[in-house]
Amino acid sequence: MKKVITEAEVILKFKGGGKILPIGEEDIVTPLAKDKIKDLGMTIVKKIVTDRIEVSSSLTPSPKQIKNTVVLGCDHTGLPVKNLLAKLLIEKGFKIQDVGTFDEVSCDYPDFAFATAKKVKSGEADFGVLVDATGIPSAITANKIKGIRAATCYNEFTAKSAREHNNANILVLGAKALGEETIKSILEVWLNTKFAGGRHQRRLDKITEIENQNL
Repeated sequence: MKKVITEAEVILKFKGGGKILPIGEEDIVTPLAKDKIKDLGMTIVKKIVTDRIEVSSSLTPSPKQIKNTVVLGCDHTGLPVKNLLAKLLIEKGFKIQDVGTFDEVSCDYPDFAFATAKKVKSGEADFGVLVDATGIPSAITANKIKGIRAATCYNEFTAKSAREHNNANILVLGAKALGEETIKSILEVWLNTKFAGGRHQRRLDKITEIENQNL
């Protein structure tokens, strides 16, 4: 029987002295639970039908994505996450345009948010990804550009809604607000969700009208 492994269950197992978390073949481990497992130094083992136990090393790769171009930008706090995302996107067949930053020397997020938004607006990239500490200031900056819909996402639901309802064209993430597995999961949902159109387009048209009148 399929079971969902939550963060609370991981913590309970750890407090009970367990460093190994056995799961069934069909069990689902939530992104928050994966982050907690990594933080606590625990190991996932998967029970096979034959009762043999083997280590589960990583998530099952998703199907190949359509080859698109993605522009990436970050400040110094978001550099490690940006590099992680670049690797994941390249593995999925995406072409990357990286506007920086390229080291961890303190810098100003508006510079990179603006550079990312300009490339998305011009059509040089199909969508953008921005990373700073919280995901908030880069979104504020990018959304000053007409036609940009930058969405700060903090779980799978917000990523799905941003794409399906809002047709967001820049994903913004908080490096200090999210764990690595959650970030991977958010990216996965973003890539696999399409704009629904319909009543949502009507609402986006109203946003465009506000932009036209005020920007």
